[in-house]
Amino acid sequence: MDEHTRVNRLNWDNRAELHATDATGSYRIAEVLAGGSCLHALEAAEIGNVSGRHIVHLQCHIGLDTLSLKHLGAASVTGLDFSPRAIAAAGDFAKRAGTEARFVEASVYDAPAALGRAYDMVFVTWGAICWLRDIRAWARVVADVLRPGGTLYLLDGHPTMLQFEARNGRLELEYDWRTPADKPLQFNEAETYTHDTRPLTHTRNYEWIHPLGDVVNALIAAGLTIDFLNEHDIIAWDAFPFMVGAGIDQFRLADGMPKIPLSFSIGATKR
Repeated sequence: MDEHTRVNRLNWDNRAELHATDATGSYRIAEVLAGGSCLHALEAAEIGNVSGRHIVHLQCHIGLDTLSLKHLGAASVTGLDFSPRAIAAAGDFAKRAGTEARFVEASVYDAPAALGRAYDMVFVTWGAICWLRDIRAWARVVADVLRPGGTLYLLDGHPTMLQFEARNGRLELEYDWRTPADKPLQFNEAETYTHDTRPLTHTRNYEWIHPLGDVVNALIAAGLTIDFLNEHDIIAWDAFPFMVGAGIDQFRLADGMPKIPLSFSIGATKR
């Protein structure tokens, strides 16, 4: 395991401990344990009917979206994550909800071997690909775990949005549009993104910005056909201090501010 991955896994083990006992309500744990869904309106609308589909959720974290997909009618769900604490929490949630689900601890790059089967759908959402050094290797993984005709649904923070920091009530361009694989952005965050007041003990993490063109071309090169590419003015976390609510756990920039795309979604089919 390289140093960047090792540090990020410690950070995500730490976050998983806090998120699994979330006191802020951000993860809507009670709703999922009662047999409901914690998917946001955006992804719920775009994925459509999942009834009867065999779905793998890559970088599933504590598994609540994975269980939500099963509650929405998926024939089977599998979640994969590199954090042992996250996978343990996901398994516990499945047991408490009485929901049949499989959870696998592995690097996303090792998913084909770790999963050992093909799926109808790959589901990847919210804060996933910014943790990946190699977007082309990730796209090959997606293709490898899909059956022919299977689909990818990807929804994540927009790379343009990731280039900005908030200062003095406005957005300022801070980061390059593409992050070199060997020179990730380094951050030290005292708290996790749910605003839980309990401090993180492993605060350092590394991230990469992947331009939309790189993501799209990686998927095409891996053998997928792009069905849609949508850009959105909402996101599932308050990325900047001056954001306002735009539905349940969705946020947008305040009125009067210049608008930038905050998230994007891609649907693709394996040829």
